[in-house]
Amino acid sequence: MTPQDPPSPPTVSVVVPCYRYGHFLPACVRSILDQEGVDVDVLIVDDASPDDSAAVAHRLAEEDPRVRVLVHAVNQGHIATYNEGLAAVRGEYVVLLSADDMLAPRGLANATALLAANPDVGLVYGFTRSFSVEPPPARTAARSWSIWPGEEWLRLVCHRASNPISTPEVVMRAETMRDLVGYDDRLPHAADFLLWLRTATRASIGRVNGVDLAYYRVHGANMHMSQYPGALRDLGERKRAFDILFDEDAAHLPDAAALRDAADRGVAREALVLACRAYRRGVPGDEEAEALARLVDLAERIWPPSRTSRLRRSYEAQVARARRGRGPLLPRRLAEVRDRGIDHLRWRRFRRSGIDGALGWL
Repeated sequence: MTPQDPPSPPTVSVVVPCYRYGHFLPACVRSILDQEGVDVDVLIVDDASPDDSAAVAHRLAEEDPRVRVLVHAVNQGHIATYNEGLAAVRGEYVVLLSADDMLAPRGLANATALLAANPDVGLVYGFTRSFSVEPPPARTAARSWSIWPGEEWLRLVCHRASNPISTPEVVMRAETMRDLVGYDDRLPHAADFLLWLRTATRASIGRVNGVDLAYYRVHGANMHMSQYPGALRDLGERKRAFDILFDEDAAHLPDAAALRDAADRGVAREALVLACRAYRRGVPGDEEAEALARLVDLAERIWPPSRTSRLRRSYEAQVARARRGRGPLLPRRLAEVRDRGIDHLRWRRFRRSGIDGALGWL
């Protein structure tokens, strides 16, 4: 579908939860207030930060009447902070943007154009660029839109069992957010994923193609996600998100049993792919090997047939080589080149299809 701007500027409320990110707040808020083609307001919710975040937020509110501030006297945690802010929004559309992230130029205009033209769409996502110091130039001219009926998008995500949405780029219809009552505090690390899944049970899902909607800041406080214990937690919570969806929203899913099986298989595949990749790159130390073994155990608990899969056999063969004091079949540099090629293929598939997921078979 060819993108077109709506006839009048849509209203967008952006909630900015903040904890100890006062030094990032000015850039974050400026990226919101500078958005073209929309009427925007900002609500900063500071969760009792011990730094100067509250003072910075109040200064920003004094400088621009579109900015409001809520400050917690006692820390309430990120999920409660998210939901308090989202419950107080006034716009037709809503965004949750962490204080360390930023919106890309025209990101809101590009996303809300799709929502305005398609009343059945409840959530829009797209591309998020990573940065550490200064964000790179953004692509701002939308090439096309992709729109999936919610059931179709959910089926694709269940088969890949991976979250294709980074979070900073999401724009939701406020009515849909209110219907779903925000983020679920049972999932501190995957509440966003569950929210996307539940949205697909009520509405269509859209993606803006060929543009950057937001920027995700990579820094020391969020780099833990690359470690294998972090992957174990992430996959465990992803499984839990699927379970909550199928246990509590089955009435909205005509093929819930088949989707649950596909999701279980997909999460197991992701765990085994991670474990095999680690051994391809070298003999892991004792602590890392233990974490990898837990990933494999998780895969078997989630989807028992994975025990006889090709990926499981590959993992066991590599473990056996390591125990005999033999390294990987390929030199480390060749293994890294191979993995970069696989990552590139995964990225190309995501760019083309809008759905992420590990490359591998069970």
